[in-house]
Amino acid sequence: MEAFFRTHAYLVEHTNATLRRTLMDEIDWGDRLIGIKGTRGVGKTTFLLQYAKEKFARGDRQCLYINMNNFYFQSRGIADFAADFVAHGGKVLLIDQVFKQPDWSSELRKCYDRYPELKIIFTGSSVMRLKDENPELNGIVKSYNLRGFSFREYLNIVTGNQFKAYSLEEILTQHESIVKEILPVVSPAKHFRDYVHHGFYPFFLEQRNFSENLLKTMNMMTEVDILLIKQIDLKYLTKIKKLFYLLSLNPTKAPNISQLALDIETSRATVMNYIKYLADARLINMMYLVGDDFPKKPSKIMMHNSNLLYTVYPIVADEQVVMETFFVNALWKDHLVNQGNKEQFYIVDEKWKFRICDARGTGKVRYNTDTIYARYNTEVGKDNKMPLWLFGFLY
Repeated sequence: MEAFFRTHAYLVEHTNATLRRTLMDEIDWGDRLIGIKGTRGVGKTTFLLQYAKEKFARGDRQCLYINMNNFYFQSRGIADFAADFVAHGGKVLLIDQVFKQPDWSSELRKCYDRYPELKIIFTGSSVMRLKDENPELNGIVKSYNLRGFSFREYLNIVTGNQFKAYSLEEILTQHESIVKEILPVVSPAKHFRDYVHHGFYPFFLEQRNFSENLLKTMNMMTEVDILLIKQIDLKYLTKIKKLFYLLSLNPTKAPNISQLALDIETSRATVMNYIKYLADARLINMMYLVGDDFPKKPSKIMMHNSNLLYTVYPIVADEQVVMETFFVNALWKDHLVNQGNKEQFYIVDEKWKFRICDARGTGKVRYNTDTIYARYNTEVGKDNKMPLWLFGFLY
């Protein structure tokens, strides 16, 4: 136990989060069992350590961080360890990568039933279905999602500002006045291209090649998160990777499931399951028309965020595709985004119709009052024509 406390103290002391995530204030910390899900690379470990740093004084042994990657937990269950921790006066156990422990859900259930004074906060992959596939936790776990940086968060990091987030309703009704508050302080256009290229994942701050780092992360998403959590045999890994690559080649068209099944030599049903796993891993977004949903075939498949577009070699990212990907990803956290009936059109929350378009191509766009135009290559807007970058301020 002493070794774990020493590791905890070292990690917390050396945690210097460049940005306080808004999720920290959205979570009800009074709950006894809290799950933080998120894709690899978005900062879940840092988030746990930041919580410990904010809530507990240095040297306070009521809180302890542990990582299931530690080989120690190959021979000792979470519930058994928790018993020891509680006996030492422990109150809050922070468990990183909980899915690495066999029978992790039943172990958490044991902790919940046996130690009512203990709070557990754990992290896991976005592939995990905490309630659907783990009946032991249904009704007792509160699940939250940690996302990559929004454009607002990225801008605050690289410029040192403290811009606040806005709701979608505020942006739609007050975008002209909001922009007037931001532009005198910073020019978003100077940073927006960098963000869509490499700003979603916090590791852009590290002194390493971003694309190579993201490639490694993407491989871990498939090799560990999907295969391990979904209990898929290793021999099928090449099929999943090939499917992901083939899907990335046609970001503007509906997937041909039959052809994909032939290409990766499997059944249509298996292709649809693999597509769902890739979506759960936050590698792709499945786009549907209003009223449709999985297991129906998507009307279109997009990369989950624009950074991925630039990393899947040898694709040269198309500007329109990049901007549409940014828009869908920005709204995806709190809103339902459906594919519109035409290219470049999206339906948000089944009531707002958006078109993503280039502000420089105004002669080709026929503006209608029933449509909201999210325009790129501009910093300002007027009436129902709004700058696309501003939707990066939704969180």
